[in-house]
Amino acid sequence: MNYAELKKTDIANGEGVRVSLFVSGCRRHCKGCFNEIAWDFSYGKPFDGAAEEEVLEALAPSFIRGLTLLGGDPFEPENQRALYPFVKKVKERFPNKDIWAFTGYTYEEGTLKEPHAQTEVTRELISLLDVLVDGKFEEALKDVRLVFRGSSNQRVIDVQKSLQEHKVILYLN
Repeated sequence: MNYAELKKTDIANGEGVRVSLFVSGCRRHCKGCFNEIAWDFSYGKPFDGAAEEEVLEALAPSFIRGLTLLGGDPFEPENQRALYPFVKKVKERFPNKDIWAFTGYTYEEGTLKEPHAQTEVTRELISLLDVLVDGKFEEALKDVRLVFRGSSNQRVIDVQKSLQEHKVILYLN
């Protein structure tokens, strides 16, 4: 997996000061996407051991609230496989920091609605998240007043409560 950008003090992609990892690769190519450059899976730098350590070091300060995964799309199948062991490591090392992810896929019953996006690690990766912003960006539904999403069809989901209650529980309306 490659990544397009790493923001070590981001306040736009989740609550609090966050470390945001923009992965490369997205097959949806939404009209009006804010990050078209990250559609290409080969764009950016390899997410190797050195990159992992850089993210882990950036997460260490107490003022950092958590990690955000976006892109591209972290839930493209090949990205899931690369991110799962890393996110597991983040949760083990920083159990009090939250993890957010943004995807164009749709959350449903602890996994993704779209069968072609499901892998052997999809459920496990989702189970490590605190918040998931799901749904394809729809330019016709764009609303700049929305918090942590670009179009009104997208949802900000409390993953842990959703898993417990076996239905979608919104983090933000």
